Amino acid sequence: MPPRDYIIDPTEYDLGNVLADIHEIRRWNKQRFEMEQLTAIVHEDAVRALCVGYKDVTHDEFWVRGHFPSMPVMPGVIMCEAAAQISSYVTQKFNLLHLDSYVMGFGGMEDVRFREPVFPGDRLVIAVERIRVRPKAMIVCRFQGIVRESIVVDGIIKGVPLPANSISSTAGNGSAVGG
Repeated sequence: MPPRDYIIDPTEYDLGNVLADIHEIRRWNKQRFEMEQLTAIVHEDAVRALCVGYKDVTHDEFWVRGHFPSMPVMPGVIMCEAAAQISSYVTQKFNLLHLDSYVMGFGGMEDVRFREPVFPGDRLVIAVERIRVRPKAMIVCRFQGIVRESIVVDGIIKGVPLPANSISSTAGNGSAVGG
């Protein structure tokens, strides 16, 4: 995929038009505290199973102090986690696996490329789009992370269903992608 081949052209969504804030995201995703890697969802397309959201990267992130002390760079694994959380959100919200009472877990990643660093103060916009679904088994999505107009990370992410009771939480219903 060429670096400027956007999943969705940035003119097709409005970052100021929040469809789901953190409270709505929590309905679908179980991550809490330091592991919440989404700020808002700004675009949903149920037909394409495409979703755009963002993470406002702050100076208070848990990794800033140590990655790296003189120049904090958002860890690639955290960028991938943000993409996984949007994938989980869209999979759960639109019931793409045709399952009730499940959470999403990482199934794998392919062809992930980190193209530019992400720093505190950046807004990491993440777009995910379904490539294929094996009902009740797996979803495969391509994803991109964009800062300003540059694609900073892209790749393929796979999600697999886990039984809902395998993730204990006292913080409501939802799903979790990630480790």
